Amino acid sequence: MLLTKYGEALDKACPLSEYPRPQFVRDSYLNLNGSWKCEFTNSNILPESFSYDITVPFSPECPLSGVNRVLSPDEFLHYEKRFELPEGFNKGRVFIHFGAVDQIATVYLNGFEVGAHRGGYTPFTIELTEHITEGENVLNVTVKDYSDTNEYSRGKQKFNRGGIWYSPQSGIWQTVWLESTPEVFLEKVKITPDYDKEQVNFEFFGTNDVITSIYCGDELIVQTTEKTVKLPDFKAWSPEDPFLYTVRFQACGEVIKSYFGMRKFSVGTDENGIKRLFLNNKPYFHNGLLDQGYYPDGFLTPPSNQAMEYDVKKMKELGFNMLRKHIKIEPLLWYHYCDVNGILVWQDMVNGGGKYGLEISVWPFIGINLDDTNYKTFHRTDKEARDLYYEELKEMVDHLYNCPCIALWVPFNEGWGQFDSKIAYDMLKKLDPSRTVDSTSGWHDRGHSDVISKHIYFTPIVVKAGDRPYVLSEFGGYSMKVEGHTFNDKLFGYKIYKSKESLTKAYKRTFEKTIIPQIKDGLSATVYTQVTDVEDELNGILTYDRKVVKFDEETIKEINRKVKY
Repeated sequence: MLLTKYGEALDKACPLSEYPRPQFVRDSYLNLNGSWKCEFTNSNILPESFSYDITVPFSPECPLSGVNRVLSPDEFLHYEKRFELPEGFNKGRVFIHFGAVDQIATVYLNGFEVGAHRGGYTPFTIELTEHITEGENVLNVTVKDYSDTNEYSRGKQKFNRGGIWYSPQSGIWQTVWLESTPEVFLEKVKITPDYDKEQVNFEFFGTNDVITSIYCGDELIVQTTEKTVKLPDFKAWSPEDPFLYTVRFQACGEVIKSYFGMRKFSVGTDENGIKRLFLNNKPYFHNGLLDQGYYPDGFLTPPSNQAMEYDVKKMKELGFNMLRKHIKIEPLLWYHYCDVNGILVWQDMVNGGGKYGLEISVWPFIGINLDDTNYKTFHRTDKEARDLYYEELKEMVDHLYNCPCIALWVPFNEGWGQFDSKIAYDMLKKLDPSRTVDSTSGWHDRGHSDVISKHIYFTPIVVKAGDRPYVLSEFGGYSMKVEGHTFNDKLFGYKIYKSKESLTKAYKRTFEKTIIPQIKDGLSATVYTQVTDVEDELNGILTYDRKVVKFDEETIKEINRKVKY
């Protein structure tokens, strides 16, 4: 079993215990992570007894759960957790939050069904007020997960794992927690910085009776009941100076803490007439990495919040300024670490669809661009799954909207379950006009996107400036095996090297001979594959257990100082 140092030090009693929503901090928190019971059955009826102890929020398939059993598509996974509310916890209403449950969850409290949710990567909240007691409460969750056997969103999970496809997992995989509110309360706030007008806009939900206090460091600079707040001579947020304003909302007898960054993402034309990605009204090169957020001991679940923070800080230390969060929606703390450390984020939507075929494996390599309104071609014939995609897309944007770090949305990757990309593009632009969109990362560009997006692994990289910024949204994938730090004995990679020296030399040669010289020709962003090894894929900057940096660090830093306009 391959463990990270964080997994080795796991506190099974209450893993990932930190407050999970730093973008909206209410002074009410009861973490339910830790020891639960679970059972696998062929019925959705709650079992009378439970055979397994499971450490939540780790999926039963992963080592840190203590279960190590795969949920099959014809089974149901049932959870049980008994808890009591601390004295004085209930202020009038009680809610339970699930960071993510893969794929379909039905929730019961004290024998009553209290809610349900579809979609394995987005959070959901259920009110428990009517059925909760001051004594012992019994919480049950029943889960159904089809993984890659239907067209729901599943990411890179596959029962027949291998190569670029990873182990399946199911059930609860992000933090479960309770909070209490007054009967009328501030449910959420939508924060939109307006860089050009030197102001920030607040949209309140649940109540409009809100006093907003904005702080620059410890200094109170504004206190108002207005929804639009002027900030003359504001401090901008950027990777070089990730300054964040603190904000406090007083409403309904509560004080809720948040923050925001003043920044602007756009597309513009540089002094040479070339289309570029802009940050704060200036051309800005996005120098990034593909980041899949997998761990050998927790799979999609980080073994600790410190593990997520380490990945972000290490990549920033090496000189990168962007991470493409690939086919995964992380816990909110991950985005917080990007906010405070100054890392831009390209956020992928999680892919679905049927069994992938020639639309992702052959046609793109010979220049064939397919019409994604043909659902049969892209294995998207299930209307229910297509409708669910849009529900999850909206949930993702709503969930992450207030994170200053997010610069770009990616609704589809490499034709994986792609369909109606124009509709997805238009929907994203309506939901969030403040960010740019890479509609179909890498392949099958239908002309409705803010960038020209290319994935190039096997052919020469030749940049051709066009009517949109040219981004190399995946490349590299250079692999090396480090004995004692691999998931298994397999080695998947696009180019394989035997030593740290040869691996570093190849990376250096690619950047100095191919990448850096073409920035002047129109190259506006790069996404090297990838942050860490993942299962069979041994093409990370770090090993899968995060214990070894596979490249010479000083060389990486030296190169990154040159990757700019």
